[in-house]
Amino acid sequence: MEEKLTKPRFRRHRKNRTSSVEALTNAQKIAFAPFTFQAVAAMLDFKILQSLNEAPKTKQEIQSACNVSRYTTDVLFDAALCIGLVEKDDDEKYSLTPLAEAFLFDEMTRVNFNFVRDICYIGAGELSSSFRESRPAGLQKYFFDSETIYSKLPEMNEKMKKSWFEFDHHYSDDCFNEAIPLIFESAFKNKIEKNIFDIGGNTGKFERACMGYDSDCTVTMIDLKENIDVAKQNFNTPKCKFFAANILKDDLPALSGAVFMSQFLDCFSRKQILKILNKVAKFSDRDTRIFILEPFIDKQQFEGAAYALSHISMYFTCMANGNSKMYNESDMKEIIAQSDLKLEKAYQNIGKYDYTLLECVKK
Repeated sequence: MEEKLTKPRFRRHRKNRTSSVEALTNAQKIAFAPFTFQAVAAMLDFKILQSLNEAPKTKQEIQSACNVSRYTTDVLFDAALCIGLVEKDDDEKYSLTPLAEAFLFDEMTRVNFNFVRDICYIGAGELSSSFRESRPAGLQKYFFDSETIYSKLPEMNEKMKKSWFEFDHHYSDDCFNEAIPLIFESAFKNKIEKNIFDIGGNTGKFERACMGYDSDCTVTMIDLKENIDVAKQNFNTPKCKFFAANILKDDLPALSGAVFMSQFLDCFSRKQILKILNKVAKFSDRDTRIFILEPFIDKQQFEGAAYALSHISMYFTCMANGNSKMYNESDMKEIIAQSDLKLEKAYQNIGKYDYTLLECVKK
């Protein structure tokens, strides 16, 4: 009797489905992404990418130049070929690809990579707990028993501090040269007195930029006491004043002229942003212009920028405070509409990273 073949319960489609193969490939990249990240970190630590930048080399030459073992080069170069960091010629010599060059020469890539490595990486494993419990579980488990990361910035070790501030400054600092003239033109046109209040000033780079632009202006930095104490050490001029406050708990000084918040509101939840905007409105006079500078996800021209911003939101979740994110412009406009402020104008594509400057007034 002829045996009848039965169809397997699970079976791959006979038809070549390119999209399915591509999806599976991408799935493996995600599954092993932590090792990909650390492989790049190791090749930078051992100066392997830097050595290949000088000239193509065999693995044996790399072992000698970088003082690493054959095992190290075998493992890392197998991965590097798959990642697309290196190419190999017929003489078994490896050379860098444009992807590898980005980690060596692109400032944005360097800043992002170091920020994730030194601040976010270990805490990212607590992302689910952070969502469940609305707290920065990664920060609290591995670094500080604190509600937020901001009050602990002065206590970070030097490597963490360097990576955090380089990340924070890299993007917004590029915008100041374009944003400051817009602020002065709108808030101080035909006015002698020029007062600017910078809420969330960190180290005072905006303050320096304002005083460099117009030496007649007076800038008041409003920030947490811990950050004010550090920033004060960098200034010796009556033109720069300081006001220590927790924006969510404390009163603000009387606000006049211009109020500036750069990459500040993304540090808070929607509910907290509404509270902050209402507080700013409460302490502002009728002529005060309020400026919000943010890199909105939905206003990015390049896919890589939107990708980075959406992932930065998870830093806020597990490391910064457990409840804030990078926002879309539509989100921020919705919150402003609910507040005691009204939006008067939006300036787009500020700086090379497509920031948006929103100009508001008291209702």
